[in-house]
Amino acid sequence: MREPRFTAPPDGRLTADMRTAYARTGFLVLEGYRSAAACDAVSARAADLIAAFDPATVSTVFAADSNAHTRDAYFLGSGDKIRFFLEPGAFDAAGRPRVAKERALNKIGHALHDLDPVFDGFSRGADLAATAADIGLIDPVLMQSMLIFKQPRIGAEVGLHQDATFLHSDPVSCTGFWFALEDADESNGCLIGLAGAHRQGLKERSHFVDGRIVKTRLDDTPFTGVEMALPAPKGTLVLLHGLAPHRSTANSSDRSRWAYALHAHDRATRWSDDNWLKRDAGMALRGF
Repeated sequence: MREPRFTAPPDGRLTADMRTAYARTGFLVLEGYRSAAACDAVSARAADLIAAFDPATVSTVFAADSNAHTRDAYFLGSGDKIRFFLEPGAFDAAGRPRVAKERALNKIGHALHDLDPVFDGFSRGADLAATAADIGLIDPVLMQSMLIFKQPRIGAEVGLHQDATFLHSDPVSCTGFWFALEDADESNGCLIGLAGAHRQGLKERSHFVDGRIVKTRLDDTPFTGVEMALPAPKGTLVLLHGLAPHRSTANSSDRSRWAYALHAHDRATRWSDDNWLKRDAGMALRGF
């Protein structure tokens, strides 16, 4: 199957071939969507946030293969805040840090796009609005943002999943806008997608039931499709349909793999109120 990889259009408008590739595979790789300078500005701002962060005030470890963080009030209250989540491999068996704080973070989330002006500027623009419209989003709003670090040697594997498991609407409209802030390849944990599997329905929901988050299995049929690594040079945008299964391997290299991910929801669909993500009613949702 032909890889869905193209040079990013300057105005964000997708060609017919780009739209066809996205519909066929469930993802789209657009190289050069953001400049190196824009990526560096976001990374520099992240470094400022990390410098001001006191790791002694946080104990929440984020592990994609564990539900432990879903029982943590710090995580559950992060939908309208900027909060820091630690990498499991950054600590020894006694819970002592093995690395400096800037290497101990798994991610920062989940409202960078609304609360920080640098991230706000990176997350919005006429080009992104055009791209969103061309993949069928009618009235998109940005629900969450994450700066994901994938630290050298300890950046953990993220198993195969669908983003709509966690950000559900009826019908599904969740769409991922994943930006490579650094070069991402197979040695430092680039994305790996299962091409065409987005047409096989939602397999699982992670949602509130009786005040706690549970995972509900919806369909036990195994995914079928062609697995494709999606290496992404710095500045690349990877679009991900909310039903597209994707994963990433552990970072086995000495290089970090910083990425910035946005998730949009289409207000033309019905947002599920039992999603984990909650926002203060005073923080209005905004689009691109």
